[in-house]
Amino acid sequence: MLYREAGQFKTTYAEDMAIFPVRQDRIVLAVLLGIAFIGVPVLATFHIWPFRSEYLLWAILLPFLILALAAIGTNILVGYCGQISLGSGAFMAIGAYSAYKLATGVHIPLGFLGFAISIPPLPVLASILLGGLMAACVGILFGIPSLRIKGLYLAVATLAAQFFFDWVFLRIPWFTNYAPSGSVNAPVLDFFGLVVRTPVERYLLCLLFVVVIAVLAKNLIRSNLGRQWMAIRDMDIAAELIGIRPLYAKLTAFAVSSFIVGVAGALWAFVYLGSWEPLAFSIDRSLELLFMVIIGGLGSIMGSFVGAAFILIVPILLNLVPTELGVPLSTETITHFEFIIFGSLICYLLIKEPHGFARLISIGKEKLRLWPFPY
Repeated sequence: MLYREAGQFKTTYAEDMAIFPVRQDRIVLAVLLGIAFIGVPVLATFHIWPFRSEYLLWAILLPFLILALAAIGTNILVGYCGQISLGSGAFMAIGAYSAYKLATGVHIPLGFLGFAISIPPLPVLASILLGGLMAACVGILFGIPSLRIKGLYLAVATLAAQFFFDWVFLRIPWFTNYAPSGSVNAPVLDFFGLVVRTPVERYLLCLLFVVVIAVLAKNLIRSNLGRQWMAIRDMDIAAELIGIRPLYAKLTAFAVSSFIVGVAGALWAFVYLGSWEPLAFSIDRSLELLFMVIIGGLGSIMGSFVGAAFILIVPILLNLVPTELGVPLSTETITHFEFIIFGSLICYLLIKEPHGFARLISIGKEKLRLWPFPY
């Protein structure tokens, strides 16, 4: 009875086309944002349960926010435009290393010309955004084959990007400023004189990025460009017949998706890891993001958050529940159980509900709106 639309009258087109047309949805969103922006920092600052230690922030909330952001970018390409991608980890790496080079200064020696190109270190915020822009440029380059190939062949093309950039960042020392170990350290997170150091500050920084980009992505999907993406996804030949340019729609999807994933990669490196190497963005990261999108819901911003939460929480539960029951499991056994659960869920959802958990949540909301009537 609490989730009903009775008495909620819409008198303008803006109200009818709102992102959250039901008042209860707006209330729930406001409560969640209040908890995220105010409740969690207060509890973590004063070490109130469940934030008595920094574990919850470091191990769950920070990776959840950043991976949810990367899943939004992947979902734009896979869920909304229908272009299968197995190279999201590579675009995260491009965003991370591009931001690192820009934040520490770029020096390109041109010995055959007798001079060098030098760019002074840029502010961290500009480096993160330009890192995403660099990932978008590379995404456009690898998205060009999507005009001629699709499905499994496109997945193989994006997988080639994953392996190529794994090799580039591992074998070319210029990207790591010639560090002997191949590992690099993130610069100081200085945002216009405000230095981000504590876990609470890092959490708020990531939360701000996620909220802003998620709102922009949601509005972009509801725009004319977003409708072009969905038309290409549903039937590209029919979309072309009604005047949609497939190359423009696909390349813009690759660009927007790669930009968001690149920003997420820069945040993953700068804010969460602090020190990283190319293995942090391996093929496993790409598959993890794809699992988040499939399990959470293809073509759903909310599904990206649900999928990221599920992928992060299941391994933790597999560690905690058997231990509490007195049956501790080895790391190898837990890893196998993760693969079994994720694989079984993906198979089940692809057969029974291709739109994932987000669709199940939407169905539940629709039933609540109509209850107790059957229609």
